[in-house]
Amino acid sequence: MRIATIVLVVGILISWSVEISAADIMRCGNDFVKINDSAFVVVKKCGEPVSKIHMGYTINRKNQRELVIEEWIYGPRGGGYYYFIIMTGGHVSEIRSERP
Repeated sequence: MRIATIVLVVGILISWSVEISAADIMRCGNDFVKINDSAFVVVKKCGEPVSKIHMGYTINRKNQRELVIEEWIYGPRGGGYYYFIIMTGGHVSEIRSERP
């Protein structure tokens, strides 16, 4: 019984880690976009996004603007998903997907 419980817990932890890591990548054809990829790499792999939305800037300790924050939208792709990429300072900082 104890071994069955351990196997169940390990299985749940593995499934959670797969779900978390899947949210950090986006497939474009045969390529993948991941966190920290540059804007150049994203456009090279996926083409231009359907939309780019300027969201603001990061702010430093002196209350000055530093890095541009944009949301790039791709989709719908594979099964009707939209992908939203948050670009901070020209690099991917977040990837999420939604069904319309």
